[in-house]
Amino acid sequence: MKSIHPFMPFFSVIIPLYNKEKFVENTLKSVLSQTFSDFEIIIINDGSTDYSEQKVQQFQDSRIRYYSKKNEGVSVARNLGISLAQSNYITFIDADDYWYPDFLKTMFENINRFPEQRVFAAAFEIETSKNVFPAQYSIQKTKDCELVNYFNASSRESVIWTSCAVFHKNVFEKTGVFDVAIKSGQDTDLWIRIGLVYPVLFSWKILARYIFDAESLSKNKNYTTTKINFSKFSTLEKTNMDLKKFLDFNRFSLAIKSKLNGDNVNFNLFYKAIDLKNLTFKKRVLLLLPSFVLKKMIGLQQVLANLGLAHSVFK
Repeated sequence: MKSIHPFMPFFSVIIPLYNKEKFVENTLKSVLSQTFSDFEIIIINDGSTDYSEQKVQQFQDSRIRYYSKKNEGVSVARNLGISLAQSNYITFIDADDYWYPDFLKTMFENINRFPEQRVFAAAFEIETSKNVFPAQYSIQKTKDCELVNYFNASSRESVIWTSCAVFHKNVFEKTGVFDVAIKSGQDTDLWIRIGLVYPVLFSWKILARYIFDAESLSKNKNYTTTKINFSKFSTLEKTNMDLKKFLDFNRFSLAIKSKLNGDNVNFNLFYKAIDLKNLTFKKRVLLLLPSFVLKKMIGLQQVLANLGLAHSVFK
């Protein structure tokens, strides 16, 4: 396959890199092993202090463009990558994830099948310490690809996952890029802004793998004041019920995390903004449980995840 643009690569692959010496080699191999080869790789080393740079420098490939900068966070790194991209189609992969060989080929085919679309995504799978299983989505499968409303389609797993999606560069010109003021939830913030403008062409083919982190619900304690709070969408959610329901699901998750971290101020902030009618009975009960019970449930959740029976009790 050849790019329809003879003077630039068809895809720009952006890899933000910060202290991933144990993973970045496998990630890069997964990109370089793609069956569709018309791409550039833009690696932004965000001030790594380990041997990440040495791992990257082992690779000698003319498609790799490597940049090193001081540590400013993943959003700054991704935004720099976007500004440096030479292609019309931009995709991201984090330095500890990996693609299956047909990721770019499948995305290229979908772009050609649906040239009027601007946002393309695909299913992924989750690896735990005991098992590998597919992510569970709230949409019903009717064909190999679905054109979906982001908010309706993401009440379980988000149909846009950072390491398994492609965006036309015009998307960022219209919706903006990653919000550098947000240190936790910056991906979700951007997907919301994109979902307000664009439908998502979602492929059911599993094209990437995510490593499940059992501690993800309770980490990032230092980001209490820089987490996404959805205040920028407060006017829109009054008239967009799909957005409101989606935001309430996310507020629920953030309220649970705040309670686990002993952050009563943010718990009350998120809890008060939720229309409880949008939540299931189970979720409403979870919000009322004390933190020590929730912590025990996280342990149970890890057992269920290892069995492939659940991804997050807080979804």
